Amino acid sequence: MRFKCHPPAGHGNHKEDSPFLSSSDSASKRNDYYDKNLALFEEELDIRPKVSSLLSRLVSYTNVTQGAKEHEEAESSPNMGTLMGVYLPCLQNIFGVILFLRLTWIVGTAGVVQSFLIVLMCCSCTMLTAISMSAIATNGVVPAGGAYFMISRSLGPEFGGAVGLCFYLGTTFAAAMYILGAIEIFLKYLIPQAAIFHPADIHAGSGAMLNNMRVYGTICLSLMAVVVFVGVKYVNKFASLFLACVIISIVSIYVGAIKSIFHPPEFPICMLGNRTLARDLFDVCGKTVVVGNDTVPSQLWKNFCSSENSSSAHCDEYFLQNNVTEIQGIPGLASGIIKENMWGDYMEKGQILEKASLSSVDVHGSMETFGFYVSADIATSFTLLVGIFFPSATGIMAGSNRSGDLRDAQKSIPIGTILAITTTSLVYFSSVVLFGACIEGAVLRDKFGDAVSKNLVVGTLSWPSPWVIVIGSFFSTVGAGLQSLTGAPRLLQAIAKDNIIPFLRVFGHGKANGEPTWALLLTGLIAELGILIASLDMVAPILSMFFLMCYLFVNLACAVQTLLRTPNWRPRFRYYHWALSFLGMSMCLALMFISSWYYAIVAMGIAGMIYKYIEYQGAEKEWGDGIRGLSLSAARYALLRLEAGPPHTKNWRPQLLVLLKLDEDLHVKYPRMLTFASQLKAGKGLTIVGSVIQGNFLECYGETQASEQAIKNMMEIERVKGFCQVVVASKVREGIAHLIQSCGLGGMKHNTVVMGWPYGWRQSEDPRAWKTFINTVRCTTAAHLALMVPKNVSFYPSNHERFTDGYIDVWWIVHDGGMLMLLPFLLKQHKVWRKCKMRIFTVAQMDDNSIQMKKDLATFLYQLRLEAEVEVVEMHNSDISAYTYERTLMMEQRSQMLKQIRLSSAERDREVQQYSLVKCLFCTYTVAYQQQNNTEIIKILYDNDKQYTLKCLYSDEEEETIRVLPEKNQMTWTSEKIEAERRNRSKQEQELECHHCTLSTHDQSNVRRMHTAVKLNEVIVNRSHDARLVLLNMPGPPRNPEGDENYMEFLEVLTEGLERVLLVRGGGREVITIYS
Repeated sequence: MRFKCHPPAGHGNHKEDSPFLSSSDSASKRNDYYDKNLALFEEELDIRPKVSSLLSRLVSYTNVTQGAKEHEEAESSPNMGTLMGVYLPCLQNIFGVILFLRLTWIVGTAGVVQSFLIVLMCCSCTMLTAISMSAIATNGVVPAGGAYFMISRSLGPEFGGAVGLCFYLGTTFAAAMYILGAIEIFLKYLIPQAAIFHPADIHAGSGAMLNNMRVYGTICLSLMAVVVFVGVKYVNKFASLFLACVIISIVSIYVGAIKSIFHPPEFPICMLGNRTLARDLFDVCGKTVVVGNDTVPSQLWKNFCSSENSSSAHCDEYFLQNNVTEIQGIPGLASGIIKENMWGDYMEKGQILEKASLSSVDVHGSMETFGFYVSADIATSFTLLVGIFFPSATGIMAGSNRSGDLRDAQKSIPIGTILAITTTSLVYFSSVVLFGACIEGAVLRDKFGDAVSKNLVVGTLSWPSPWVIVIGSFFSTVGAGLQSLTGAPRLLQAIAKDNIIPFLRVFGHGKANGEPTWALLLTGLIAELGILIASLDMVAPILSMFFLMCYLFVNLACAVQTLLRTPNWRPRFRYYHWALSFLGMSMCLALMFISSWYYAIVAMGIAGMIYKYIEYQGAEKEWGDGIRGLSLSAARYALLRLEAGPPHTKNWRPQLLVLLKLDEDLHVKYPRMLTFASQLKAGKGLTIVGSVIQGNFLECYGETQASEQAIKNMMEIERVKGFCQVVVASKVREGIAHLIQSCGLGGMKHNTVVMGWPYGWRQSEDPRAWKTFINTVRCTTAAHLALMVPKNVSFYPSNHERFTDGYIDVWWIVHDGGMLMLLPFLLKQHKVWRKCKMRIFTVAQMDDNSIQMKKDLATFLYQLRLEAEVEVVEMHNSDISAYTYERTLMMEQRSQMLKQIRLSSAERDREVQQYSLVKCLFCTYTVAYQQQNNTEIIKILYDNDKQYTLKCLYSDEEEETIRVLPEKNQMTWTSEKIEAERRNRSKQEQELECHHCTLSTHDQSNVRRMHTAVKLNEVIVNRSHDARLVLLNMPGPPRNPEGDENYMEFLEVLTEGLERVLLVRGGGREVITIYS
């Protein structure tokens, strides 16, 4: 606290960091700085660039993407427009495997109305997210990284890292989903013979198919990873081909739907009663078939009956009671089938697909024939279908990911993304209606097309052939998988290069050209986990969670930035509003829990753990994020609320201002002060750590910064959560007064000062230490603040120590608002003091009833809900001992002796010099009185000057400038003036003699105070010599400053023989109450 800074050579100005001009650049252009037109600013031009220099650098600024470029060829300039740069990539990413493999099944299961609602919910969510994303993307340059970059720079590294990893996991699982979709098309519809594992019989479950998916999925993933590793340019070259496959497939669906009005395709389905039969297990839809002139049992008969003859004895009962009929699987757009498909038909796992309009005799059939029917492979519900469909609405970030390749990103991203979502939404809405209006409900609910001879259901509607959809959907899903495997590693690389998650740093490295090799390896391993799940319906809800969480935070980022109205929030896209962002965020959250509440909890748990990990272990990043702005707004609101009035007694807790002393090397001299503060606060409330540097602020700015950093480092070591403030003042006590007055803000101000004891004040000839201490005590009293002085603080326990037993003793001598009661309770909340017991001692005089005092004190503690042992110590009136007189005499003699010693040899030399100057001046200006009064005048001048010098030394210990007479003294001595000086001198001599008389007989008030200190010390040491900590009231300083040094001696006597003492002085208000 008393460190003195040394002025640096030259001026005290510190150069600022410039992001635009380097030192070499400034050196090479120094001649340009001294322009005649800029002479007024020539001294600053080396740290502040000219406007022309700034603009030239901004124009030449290139948007360096995070991670490797997607195009390995050298690119001349970004020249992609809205169509090729945003619209078509978004279409390719949004249209995917769900449209071809699951949308017909969703329409058949949920019905046209609820399917319309599912599509509306998902597309509305992505549209609102696209509006928020457009606002963020047009608020400056967005490098590669897309959603991660937008969220992290808007909401901070914690949210950015958590959501960025969720987005990465979603993209990775999307790759697994696309691969599984491609393998399903390959094994179900393209080459079923390629299956490695086969079911033992028709009654076996889907285990063999899942194993086939795992094997082929792993092979496909490996091949795709090799393609991505070899070069992204191959993926980009085939992107247009894959997009063409998607568009051709969708067009063929629309053409086939229109054609079905006039000529529906022939895809009959066979029904037994109202149950749907698997068509690939028999040839003729009938119980018998005519061969020649004979009627013989058909293949269907043989499936349901144990013998080939027409006897009904061994046939399935349901087969015998119901007829076999054949209906049209694709009735066509004009058939009116949409009325039957309007409402949903949710099924349990294993339930047989039925057509309600057909008549049926409801008899129990044999379980052996169950495999001949088409049945549901999973239990369905509205929420499940939402989770399965949502991935088909994702992919809206494709445009923002390519912002570096766009000619005008701030124009193309909003238009292209919103148009792409509008287009895909119209396709989905029209597809729901077309499927419901053209295809039989039993076929729609048939997920794998078993009722239409293992054909892809959506392929049965297409024109000219189902193979158009099968081949087109296969290539489109393969292309989408490659795109996901390309984008996910780059996203992980962008997160790793930001260095916010330490354990991901290795994934920021790659090949020489920047390809993220290690990130690709990790992506492949995670995608393999999705492949091992082997079910498209199980993987889709997983990636839905991650994408929904990402979109949720995009909306949150836009809403926060809009509501905070930060100056930098100036998006070119104007059609946004915080209410739309908030609605989009709410929809994302609702969809997460609608689709799968347990997946939502897991995804949020993962994001939460990543958030906390980055918060505690990650690197510090300052990106000007919105969460910081939100924190500032919340803090402002809370501070304004606190300003309404002082806290109630129930809410009072010590808000600390800890005054630290620094050594010459700017290190904290007594770190245990911070340890004690952390144990007392336990992380709660306000803690401000302050220190004072003596000097001039302009010259000590660097030392101030170094001091603050040293204190912050020590606060981190001692686990003190709070703020640091270092002030520069010409005098230490003035700096402390400034801290006491100005620390804190509004209602969030300190109410307690913690200050160290001035050790070695007895041995020091310099009175500044104890004078500063007493002045601080007076300042805290004047400011109505509580004061705590830990004495022998070096013996206080560290945070790693544990007291397994012992006592915390409270000596309650005078009531000061209850601080003495509250502090032990707060200390016992910390693990160091937790097992210590509390004892309260109070002092009874001769006229007090000690028994009643003990009962009253026990009752008071019971009402305060404090557990403590109570003892009343009786102090009898006794004569003042000779020891007390001796201590008082020693104290006064020492005080007088030190006043004499403090006149150093240098000061005595200065007095001799002043004497010579006075004599010379006297000879010059008092010629008329040379013979009569020369000696007297010199004596008067000498003594008066000496008296003034002493006053300067001891009235303000830090004012080191001693009065020196000028070379020429402009004054005239007259006889009247000399006579007045004589009278003044004699009066001062009389007062001095009277003072010596008083000293000889001892100051009776000093004797009484010393007697109290000695007696109390004897009692305290006798009762509390083995206590872990002793708390006692700190007496106030004397009103007369002349007794300050005696006051220090009284405190020393009071605390002698105690290892750990905490002197406590209340702030003049009650801090503890018996009321709830």
